[in-house]
This record gives sequence, C-alpha cells and structure tokens, in this order.
Amino acid sequence: MQANQQPPSADSGTQPRGIGGRGTGSQVLAFLVFLGASALVAGMGSLATFNNVNGWYAGADKAPWSPPNWVFGPVWTVLYIAMAVAAWLVWRRRAEKSGVALAVYAVQLVLNLLWTPSFFGLYPVLGTPALWIAFAIIVALAVAVAVTVMYFGPISRAAGLLMLPYLSWIVFASSLNLWAALNN
Repeated sequence: MQANQQPPSADSGTQPRGIGGRGTGSQVLAFLVFLGASALVAGMGSLATFNNVNGWYAGADKAPWSPPNWVFGPVWTVLYIAMAVAAWLVWRRRAEKSGVALAVYAVQLVLNLLWTPSFFGLYPVLGTPALWIAFAIIVALAVAVAVTVMYFGPISRAAGLLMLPYLSWIVFASSLNLWAALNN
C-alpha cells in the first residue's frame, strides 16, 4: 500500500448508511419489525372484536358520542402505522435514551394488546366487571402512551408528534369504555 492510501474502513462497503450508522437494509428490516408488531397487536385484538362486536356489543348501551363501528378499523389502521413509524424514528436515532423510550413503547403496546380482549372478550364471561377491568387497562395505556410521547419527543420530534393522535384516541376510547362500564 502506498503512503497516501488509507486502509479500507468498515464503512467503505456498498451499502449506504443512514442515521446512526445503520445500513439501509437494517433500517428497512427494523421498520418491518415495528410495523409487524403493530400488525400483530391489531390482528390479535381484532379476533376478540370480530366475535363480539355483533354479539353483546351490538345491543350494549353505548355513549351518545360513539362513532359508528365502521370508523374504528380505518382509524386504528392509521394509528398503528403512525406508531410503527414513530418507534422506527426513535430506533434510528440511537440516542442515549432510545432503549428506555422503546421499552416504554413496548409496555404501551402490551397494554394495547390486553385492552381489546378484556373489553370485548371478557364481557360475555364476567359481565360489567370485565368493562371495569378494561377501563383500568385503558387508563394505564393512556399513561403509558403519554410517557412514550415524553420519551419520544426529545429523541425525535416527529416521533413524539406521531404518537399524539394515538394518545387522543386512547383518551376518547377511555370515555367510551367508562360509559359502557357505567351503563351495562
């Protein structure tokens, strides 16, 4: 090797590097993992919903401000995609608190997963107490999402902002859950 040549570096490969030194391939894979996690939670939740939305829930006393059932699917689809993008943006930054932020994100995702079967699936078995259990879960979910926003925002402003519609929807859904618990 001549004196003016430098040895090849680890970054000299053909794969472009993104934010935080992560290659395009790993970024695409990570995005697909976050999207897949959201899709898994959505899919598992829909199992409890499909079996009960036309069952006990069809005749339930619902809040006067409840939207028609067809609204929930499109809204949740957009929210789950936004959640996945937000988590991916935080992951890409490799910030000091990204690990903690993503751990809090995982907690809220688990709480999200628990709410639907609690609300829709347990009611035929437990009756009104199931709605109160679901209400406790959705309140914990709202807190977890708010904490997620607080962690995401300083790492990626866009990620924090992407989580705000989700937080708003959870608060709205909490009001629907509370009405159902008080009136069924």
